[in-house]
Amino acid sequence: GRGFAFRRKQKIERQYRRLLRKGRKVRSQQDDQFTDTYPEHLKHLYLAEEEMLKKRRHRTPEDSVLSEQKLNKAEESVVTEGKFKKKTSNQKAKEEYEKIKAERARKKEEAEKRKQQREEAQRLYKQKKMEAYKILSKKTKKGQPNLNLQVEFLLQKIQQNT
Repeated sequence: GRGFAFRRKQKIERQYRRLLRKGRKVRSQQDDQFTDTYPEHLKHLYLAEEEMLKKRRHRTPEDSVLSEQKLNKAEESVVTEGKFKKKTSNQKAKEEYEKIKAERARKKEEAEKRKQQREEAQRLYKQKKMEAYKILSKKTKKGQPNLNLQVEFLLQKIQQNT
């Protein structure tokens, strides 16, 4: 029971748990070390910058030639299409905000619709149950169950199912 072997086993378990806890802390610190924390309102800009840098690093010489050609075409189109200017970060943020706002509104509307459908289904179910209860609980003058009504109810139920 509570002898030497039991205490030894408990000691080993405590040491093992302590090691697991230390391992988790070390791992989380290492993860935090390599992840940058950006302010929430500027996060999309930093992430876009990181994506651009990754693309530049992974480019091959063929890609760079193709990208130069694309840039030349883009410059020509920018010169000819002076109307289309690049969006500022503020405009991009506003668009992102509008998208998120529209998505939330859509989700809220769907949730409201589902809730109404559920409430309507529950109301119909309760109404049907109440009608069945009224029919099945009818009594004769002497207080006996009215078997005529019960049989008719069962007949209707069978006819609806088939």
